[in-house]
Parts: sequence; structure tokens; C-alpha cells
Amino acid sequence: MKPLQFNNVFTTTLPADPATGVQPRQVKAAIFSRMQAHQAPDPYLIDFSEDAAAMLGLTPKDCESQEFVEVFAGNRTLSGMDPHATCYGGHQFGNWAGQLGDGRALNLGEIDTPTGHLMLQLKGAGPTPYSRGADGFAVLRSSVREYLCSEAMHGLGISTTRALCLIGTGDDVMRDMFYDGHPKTEPGAVVCRLSSSFIRFGHFQMLMARNEIDLLRQFTEFVIQREFAHLNTSESSPVDRYLGLFAEVCERTANLMADWMRVGFVHGVMNTDNLSILGETIDYGPYGWLDDFNPGWTPNTTDAQQKRYRYEQQPAIAQWNLLQLANALLPLVGESKPLESILSQYAGQYEAAWADTLRRKLGLVSYDADLANRLLSLITEVETDMTLFFRYLGDTSVTAESPLDALEPSFYDPAQLTPEYRSRLSQWLNDYRGALDEQGQLESVRQTTMQGANPKYTLRNYLSQQAIDAAENGDYSQIKTLLKVMRKPYENQPEFDYLAAKRPAWAKQKAGCSMLSCSS
Repeated sequence: MKPLQFNNVFTTTLPADPATGVQPRQVKAAIFSRMQAHQAPDPYLIDFSEDAAAMLGLTPKDCESQEFVEVFAGNRTLSGMDPHATCYGGHQFGNWAGQLGDGRALNLGEIDTPTGHLMLQLKGAGPTPYSRGADGFAVLRSSVREYLCSEAMHGLGISTTRALCLIGTGDDVMRDMFYDGHPKTEPGAVVCRLSSSFIRFGHFQMLMARNEIDLLRQFTEFVIQREFAHLNTSESSPVDRYLGLFAEVCERTANLMADWMRVGFVHGVMNTDNLSILGETIDYGPYGWLDDFNPGWTPNTTDAQQKRYRYEQQPAIAQWNLLQLANALLPLVGESKPLESILSQYAGQYEAAWADTLRRKLGLVSYDADLANRLLSLITEVETDMTLFFRYLGDTSVTAESPLDALEPSFYDPAQLTPEYRSRLSQWLNDYRGALDEQGQLESVRQTTMQGANPKYTLRNYLSQQAIDAAENGDYSQIKTLLKVMRKPYENQPEFDYLAAKRPAWAKQKAGCSMLSCSS
């Protein structure tokens, strides 16, 4: 395998926990704890992403080597690596949870690439000081979902951590998938994740909660220098830099929420420790994709009653989480008004991003709020496949005699399409056609715009579950196929049209295809 050169700016700049090892502990005056990964008994390569590997300068031959498997299972430490887990806190389901930290993530170290630096992180490589009584391992099913969705989101053009590889460990891991008192052993696996930084809102919150203001200042300056260096000008004061950081995080988060909403992605567990300071999608746990357009849906069984993290609420939850970040930065800024002023702009930033998203989803020249909102209301009334509806609308000529016919395959239950509903949808189509004419939109431009905003393929829950079922029986071909297709989700790939089909009826209630627990 090609040598990787580690620089480890994070661990050489910031203070470490003086204790080492994986024994659980409360950490003070430190950002991270050094440790080693669990030794996997029989690691084996399941799959790797050529695109992500190329970011590290690794070839397919490198990734197929035994050394690669040993390194990214956590069994071998390369020269220059500095394995560590970081300490952070967070609000979970709206309640302060205290110290959390990397409970099953192990950062191997940072390397420089032609396009910037990357932290390499193993997820599922065993216990850390922050495992909080858990084992720190990951099972194959959750690892498949993390691996595939990381790369699928990148294919969709949505900011995300990346996934380098998926490796089986040979461990048997005990999990109670449904939290019903019936645990069973499952095969273990590790995913290697890539990002320039895995810093979360919760890192800042933990330092503020411990009243370690000097360390909070040092940490914030480090984040700015490392990830937002353009804010660090000779004219900027420290407070200007802190406010600039918060403003940029707000804007990035607003854009990320609009992108999630565009493709029907529901994160499922938007705790403050699961939001990245970079505005990247991070921590693919009980996530899901809207099949039918149900704004009140959440994929997380833990959230089934409260539905705090349902699809329609994600932008508002992001704003709430940003408020908690503002509270953490308050000791550095000294007064709340500047932070409040920045946060007050978030709603407008999101609304602007969402308006442009809907404009592109409908192929309009300019956003038409009434037209867009009427359509969203209509497709909520009946069980409508969100992905297929917008894709069919983009592929169908609006000058066709009966464009409604081309949309019918996107509805799950034809009996819901009453004459009254058909009449209202037909009227909307007429108004849509009129808006396009009024705006002077060319048909070819409309279709190109819509095909670039509305994917043909998304990582539907049932597709992931089918791949998991096969993988648990030693067949990894569906993982490889999904990875290939999701690299280009906006393109027509006729040989894979079956992956663009509606959710089958059997998958509506099947475990893993509808809702998932946090152990997923």
C-alpha cells in the first residue's frame, strides 16, 4: 500500500487527556484522549470507494492489499499515526446529556492531500474512554448503511463526510436491534470515514459547560485557523473572527438543510453532537428517505412519539442547535446581541435556499411560492413517491395532452386519485404550464434544470436492507451495485431502472425498510 504521510496538527496543537487507554472517565482540560483500536480477530475487505480512495492517493490495488485491510480494521498503526478519540458533549432530543465524545469512533490522524487535509476516522473499532458503558463496536448492518449513504450523499452533491472502505472484523457483536429484550449476535464491521474535520457543535458546548473558557478560546482559534483560515485576517479582532465563524456555520447549515429537504433525506437524530461545524452531513444512524411525501415522518423508532426530528422540522431543529452553539460561544464574544443578530438571519438564509431549491425542482426561471406550496400540499394528500413524482414531472413534456397520465406511476394507491383530486392536480398542471410560459422558460432548459435537481436514484431504505440481508449471507454484490449507481444518481442508467422503482408493499413495515432504532 502506498505510504500515507500523517501530520497530526490536531493532536500536536491541542491538549491531550493525560490518561491513556479505554477505561471510561470524565475528561477535564483536554480535547482528546489517546488510545489504540481493538484488534479485529479476522478482518476482511467487503468494499471500498475508488472515489474516496483517490482523495488519499490510493489506487484500487492499494485498497485490495492485506496491509490496507489491517490498517483500516484498526489492527495496524502506520508510522506517524496518532490514534485518539475526542471529547464533546451535546443536547440529545433537546436535553443536555453532559459528556458524550467519540464512543465508537477512533481518529487515526490527519494527512495532507492536493486539495487540503483529511482526518481518517474508524467507526466501530472498539471501546473508547467515551463509550459510556457500550462496547464501541459497530455491526455490519449499521456499517453498510453508513458506508453507502456517505457516498450516496456525495453523489447527490450534498455536503457530507466520506467513506473510504467497509471492513468486516470477524467479531460477533451483541445487539438488541428492537430494544425489546431479545439481543442477538451480529457480524461486526468497521467503516473508515474521511473529513477535513469531525468537530461538532458539541465540542464547543462541552468546553463551555466545563467553564474552561481559556481552552474554549484556544480551541475556537484552532478551528478558525485550520478550517476557516479566510476569517483570520490581520484586520480582524478575535471577536470578529468568532462572529465570522458563527455566521459561516449558520449559512452552511441553512444550505445543508435545504439540500436534505430537496432529496427527502431525514437524518433521524439531529442532536447537537451530530451536527458538523463544517456544515457536512455526519453520523448516519437511523436515517431514512421519504418514499411517500409525508412531512411528519421520522425514521427513528426512539423518536416515534415525539417526532422531534421529523422531515419537516429539520430546518427548525438546526436553528435550535445553532442557538446552543451561540450559547457556547457567548463567553468569547462577551455579549449576546451580535450572536442573536447572526442567528436571526438563519431563517432568511434557509428560506432563500429552499425557495431556490423549489425553483430548480420545478424548472422555473423564478420562484413561484403559491405554485410550489400548492404542489407540496397536493402530494401530501395522497401517498405520492416524492422522488419519482418530481423526476417524472421533469421528464414529461408539459405541453403533452395529458401530462397527468405520466405522473400516475408515482402514486402508491390509485384508489386515492378521486375525480376531485385529479381535477385539482390537473388545474395545478395547467397553472404550472402557464407560469413557465409567463416566465419564458424553454422546455429543454426546464427539463435539464429539473433533472439536475431531482435525482432518479436515492438510497431507499429497502434497497439498503436488501444489500444488508445479502451481505449477512456473504454476498456483497448488492453493496457494490448500489455504490456504483449512487455515484451518478441524476443520470439515466437503464440497466439499473429497477433501483428507481417505488418502495414495494412488503417493505412498508419490514424492519430496516421503514423505521430504525439508534442501534441501526
